[in-house]
Amino acid sequence: MMNNSDVIHFETRVPIREVMRSHPTTIDVGETVARAAQAMCRDEVGSCIVLQNSLPIGIVTEEDINCKVVAKDMKPGNVHVDRIMSTPLITIGADRMVGDAVAMMVKHRVRRLPVVENQRVIGIVTVRDILTVAAEVNELLADLIEINREEVYTMGVCDRCGDMSDDLSRVDNLMLCHACREEEQLL
Repeated sequence: MMNNSDVIHFETRVPIREVMRSHPTTIDVGETVARAAQAMCRDEVGSCIVLQNSLPIGIVTEEDINCKVVAKDMKPGNVHVDRIMSTPLITIGADRMVGDAVAMMVKHRVRRLPVVENQRVIGIVTVRDILTVAAEVNELLADLIEINREEVYTMGVCDRCGDMSDDLSRVDNLMLCHACREEEQLL
């Protein structure tokens, strides 16, 4: 029988490579916020990884643009990304697990982690990516529990007659006592 710690262990042992999005949106450190916003719109994402000499040095998010440029009534075409990017960049290695990413996100209070290999950005993993995987795993586990329910719950209340029984079995997605199962066979 699986307990909660088994479920958490299973979910968090998923390799980052399995949940990351490859080819994240990047922008050169010398570009403007307007160019970053255009790239994010083009790729339908909420962030741009800032590169200097092809190496990741920061990240610009929609929130950065809104709070550090728009809210201050600055013109995005006149502001360079290095003025508003979040730095130092918190990254995760491609060989790490989802649980490692979650721990890093919580510790550093970030929602996105660029995935690096040999100092180069190869992907990005977000809170949404992790929640999607967690939801899928939980659905699979729920299905497994349902399939095995009759082995786990042999005692309880019959779904048809409402009597207590220590001999419940699944019939057409109902847990039935011995008498109701015999009745079902006659129908």
